[in-house]
Amino acid sequence: MCGNEVTTNRSRLRCVLPFEAEPAELHVLRRAVREQLTHWGFKALADEVQLAVTELATNVIKHVGAGAAATLVMEPGDVSLRLELHDKSEAVPTVMAPECGDESGRGLRLLAALAADWGTILTATGKAVWCELAVGPGGQCHRIRRASAVLDGYRQMTGGPDLASLSRLPVLQESVIDLITDLLHCLVDQGGDPDAILDRAQMHFEADEADAA
Repeated sequence: MCGNEVTTNRSRLRCVLPFEAEPAELHVLRRAVREQLTHWGFKALADEVQLAVTELATNVIKHVGAGAAATLVMEPGDVSLRLELHDKSEAVPTVMAPECGDESGRGLRLLAALAADWGTILTATGKAVWCELAVGPGGQCHRIRRASAVLDGYRQMTGGPDLASLSRLPVLQESVIDLITDLLHCLVDQGGDPDAILDRAQMHFEADEADAA
């Protein structure tokens, strides 16, 4: 499935996945990513990495062209996982200021939110858009950091308790309940089933805990 290029981390290999940038091929690419991450022991990162890969590949489809040849490179390190999406275009993507109802550019803004760092490098045959996702103990520290960032943004939007107060468990619990409640209202407004989503979230949480045990 992957290439055999040895990285500086001698216990793992660099994974190289050539693919055609077609919408129908994305599920195959996501499955290969999940399988490789599981093999490396990074199963807890799978959802986040699959989302980043989807956004990177979708940008190739939109801006280089459907059917364009592309290559995904995944390189695990001690504290981060590096992703590189190579294509044959030298056009460098930019993050545009969001406007209401504007779908263009959302992928890169999402990538910037997910990743510890990201950027673009020109290559001999085109360019590579890269990002690095933090890898914490048991693969879960990145989830805690991400949740903390969301709670901080939610606190600023709602005028909730300050960051120091969130360190106290009762205050943190109430803030999390408020955030989840608002998310469920948003879901129902779009026709979603809150009970089904809560069940799935519980399953994901228990699976992460089992992986970390």
